[in-house]
Amino acid sequence: MKVGLIGAGNWGRNILRTLAELGVLGGVAEASGELRQRIAAEHPGTRVYADHRELLCSDIPAVAIATPVATHYPIAREALLAGKDVFVEKPLALRAAEAEELVELARARGRVLMVGHLLLYQPAIGWIKDFLGGGGIGEVYSLHQERLNLGRVRTVENALWSLGVHDVAVALYLVGRAPTRVEVVGQCALQPGIEDDVYLHMGFPGGVQAHLHASWLWPERRRRLTVVGSKGMIVFDELEGTVIVHRKGITPALGIRDEGSDVVFRAYGEPLRSEIEDFIRCIRDRATPVSDGECALAVVRVLEQTARQMEAR
Repeated sequence: MKVGLIGAGNWGRNILRTLAELGVLGGVAEASGELRQRIAAEHPGTRVYADHRELLCSDIPAVAIATPVATHYPIAREALLAGKDVFVEKPLALRAAEAEELVELARARGRVLMVGHLLLYQPAIGWIKDFLGGGGIGEVYSLHQERLNLGRVRTVENALWSLGVHDVAVALYLVGRAPTRVEVVGQCALQPGIEDDVYLHMGFPGGVQAHLHASWLWPERRRRLTVVGSKGMIVFDELEGTVIVHRKGITPALGIRDEGSDVVFRAYGEPLRSEIEDFIRCIRDRATPVSDGECALAVVRVLEQTARQMEAR
């Protein structure tokens, strides 16, 4: 079973390498002549196409799409109509209606549709999901996420669409429900109409809240998830690769309880490899991936709400 790749640029080159390492690289479509030459030299014998439609007309049964965000919907649609199983980088589409169409099309055609919400394949996130589900910190009150750095500044999508998509996916995955309230505040400091610094707040049934700060205009690099519960707190530092459980909180008498903290999990493995392996498994077994189309659609619905709110201001 082979997988074709459409787009071998900044992130696509990582997918290309992973597909090759797994022995399933079937062909590559790339618009850049320079990149096509490099791919042909580094992967002799691999079919290389200048137009993705040539790849879609081939006998390769599945494709991974790593093209600019605005092209995700039309190329994924073409691939599904061509009968291919499809992996597409996040976000699935720029509008919920487009994402819904892709989900329905995949269902009608019996095709696997998977989206690259990479952080869902970080083993630490799976561990946290199980730990919370087992009542490890009691009732979950809130999630706090930070994805901050200086650069890479985008000129089309804002910091939330570019940086925070993974975190929105994680919040929905950990809570297990769609939010009933979405509020966003963003600032365009560098370019008109492109928010460089965004705060997103989501409210869920049962009272759980999630808060995300995404920015490419920040002095320090931070990738962190904090979960606050009635019996303790969890901090996942993505850069350090550690999950710390803090056995602390506020007592019924409103005093401070602190029984220490421990590193309970250390991140391991390669999430991208795990993600691509899951795509291959789902193609083989006709199974549903962790980051399936429905999961991605829920994320796009949240992002679309934020876009409407920021446009209205």
